Amino acid sequence: MRYGKEVEYEPSVEEVFNYLVPKYVEIMIYGAVVESATCEHAARRMAMENATDNARDMLSDLSLFYNRARQSAITDEIIEIVAGSEAQK
Repeated sequence: MRYGKEVEYEPSVEEVFNYLVPKYVEIMIYGAVVESATCEHAARRMAMENATDNARDMLSDLSLFYNRARQSAITDEIIEIVAGSEAQK
């Protein structure tokens, strides 16, 4: 082995540097754009999930309200029928 000999590399350091720096900046910008798009999709998904949960809660509340109103109307009719039959006695 010979020590102290200068070794030349192809391509030169300047060429490698001039190639890598723009590629590095390009990759960093691309990564930021991808991360931004991912965050946007995640936010939209969460918003839709919250809207779906709220709609289910509203439907549950409305069903309960409807069933109570229906039950009250049926009870009122039964009371009227019983009162009418007792009045005839």
